[in-house]
Amino acid sequence: MSLPRPGARELTVVEERIDGWARARLARLRVRSVRAGLVELAVFVLKQGWACLFGGLLLGVLLVARFWYPDDAWLVRNDALTLAALALQVVMLVTRLETVRELRVVLLFHVVGTVMELFKTDAGSWSYAAEGVLRIGAVPLFSGFMYGAVGSYLVRVFRIFDLRFDRYPRRVLTALLAAGIYVNFFTHHWFADARWVLLAAVVAVYGRTVMHFRVHAARPRMPILAAFALVATFIWVAENVATFAGAWLYPSQVDGWHVVGGTKLVAWFLLMIISVVLVAWVYPPRRPDDRDRVAAPGG
Repeated sequence: MSLPRPGARELTVVEERIDGWARARLARLRVRSVRAGLVELAVFVLKQGWACLFGGLLLGVLLVARFWYPDDAWLVRNDALTLAALALQVVMLVTRLETVRELRVVLLFHVVGTVMELFKTDAGSWSYAAEGVLRIGAVPLFSGFMYGAVGSYLVRVFRIFDLRFDRYPRRVLTALLAAGIYVNFFTHHWFADARWVLLAAVVAVYGRTVMHFRVHAARPRMPILAAFALVATFIWVAENVATFAGAWLYPSQVDGWHVVGGTKLVAWFLLMIISVVLVAWVYPPRRPDDRDRVAAPGG
């Protein structure tokens, strides 16, 4: 059976090996069979895990620091976390797991996230341990890498899954929406919280957009709002791991850790819009080609 190879995507050695593994197995199977579907599912899971590499390693570092980093070490925990996160970022770049183009987006996430962190910690929305010198005010520098992990995931997903979009809204409109969401993260401390209005605006702007993605031979599609919700849920789970590791704490967690409330999902969903808009300015959204339309269910 002749199977289509991924298009003109830049693939790392690991991604080539994943595709090679899938190609060898699918060559012996019927295209529309349960076993072929399981192979495609395995490729999807492997590539999603690969896209999450920086975020997953950073969560691992947070957990190690929480349970095994000595309290009396000469280098305090927060500074050690910052240096470890910086080392991870350097390794990702040097080994070409992340391109310079992708790094630009990650750095932009650092800036956007750190500005928000400075304001939110001052407003008492959450807090960090008051230790270390690698900080700006009450914000340790490793916090920017957590926002960078979201950026790293998104830019890698764009490339690895060759994302294409039907009826993607005008980028100027999405930029205005993202700006409104970002401003509301600050202004809701003084004025009425507009998150529900903004959520309705997101549905109106992106409601007709369909995302096409390439696993290996399969080219599924899904409403982009569903993709936003799934990624926001994943970030919420990661947030629970990070707060459990003591990376930061919400006021209600100071006397004892508990699961972060589900209401935070709305905040993460809106943050996803800011994230996607930032990535879309580096990777302009492309329309699916004819092969994508034919291969997609109902195409």
